[in-house]
Amino acid sequence: MNNEKENLKKLATTIRVLSAEGVDRANSGHPGMPLGSADYATVLWAKHLNFNPKDTNWLNRDRFVLSAGHGSMLIYSLLHVFGYAVTRNDLMNFRQWESITPGHPEYGVTAGVETTTGPLGQGFANGLGLALNYKILAEKYNQKLFNGKVFGIVSDGDLMEGVASEAASLAGHLGLNNLIYLYDDNHISIGGNTNVCFTENVKKRFEAYNWNVLEIDGHDQTAADQALDSAKKETERPTIICARTTIGFGSPKKANTADVHGSPLGKEELANTKKQLGWNHSEEFFVPEEVSKYVANCLENKIRVYDAWQNDFSNWKKENTDKASQLEKQINREIPKELREELIATFNEVKKGATRALSGK
Repeated sequence: MNNEKENLKKLATTIRVLSAEGVDRANSGHPGMPLGSADYATVLWAKHLNFNPKDTNWLNRDRFVLSAGHGSMLIYSLLHVFGYAVTRNDLMNFRQWESITPGHPEYGVTAGVETTTGPLGQGFANGLGLALNYKILAEKYNQKLFNGKVFGIVSDGDLMEGVASEAASLAGHLGLNNLIYLYDDNHISIGGNTNVCFTENVKKRFEAYNWNVLEIDGHDQTAADQALDSAKKETERPTIICARTTIGFGSPKKANTADVHGSPLGKEELANTKKQLGWNHSEEFFVPEEVSKYVANCLENKIRVYDAWQNDFSNWKKENTDKASQLEKQINREIPKELREELIATFNEVKKGATRALSGK
């Protein structure tokens, strides 16, 4: 157990350093959020998130949504360490033209990125859609096969947006217990302390939305592990884990300030941050061997889950050929013949009219 705690700590430090180095090399970006959220993010990826980096389209994978997309170096560093097609060179080319590591994660550009999360609040709402998708698949095809969960990291900025409020209300109403968000509660926005404009009681607000609300120290990895375990056992409500963190954790001069929200640490402060974090490696964008070994063990467990699901899925397809055929058509986005004929007939009749009326047809 102690060995795992030490491994998780080293993994979090590695993610922090990779993220800070990427922003500094690009001389642009947001190092504060990755530095602050690395503790609970690594617990999530190492111990709770089901995925296979060699099969990024696995139908029942758990989805990870970084709604706080400005902290994109966090997800790129995680993808790199956990074996996705994000190389050391990709990290070094963060925010560069035609790189697969743009300033905000973009779906279809980077393997492992589930949705484009540019405007704040959008990822929060996208996650709801992904979670609802799994519920619909389970209802339509098989409850045991389609049980994937959606995890995400949301920020103060996300929760300030109206779209997040609407999505939270709907998720609570629908009882999407497969939706689990970690709220990075660091009290800092790009303009300074959030008490300037955001003083609501988030816990009470989400309880009113019919969410399961948990509160933790976001730098306590054991607490994060226990909260995620608890959230996965919830049967009736979505969960938000309010994780109190320090933005820019480890930075001697910039931690807990707006300075670390949207600008690099700088060469001197980066060196001092590495020293404070106990990072003794001189090579940039380096992953220690003990971290790689720990991640490899984590991946072995995830692959076992993946292989077992694939076996069950194969058996289900043999026993449910009609449903399997229907699912395949849905995956390939095929329009059913009857609907296609109806659409053609409808639009052949349309010559002119108000756009609202045409949309209705």
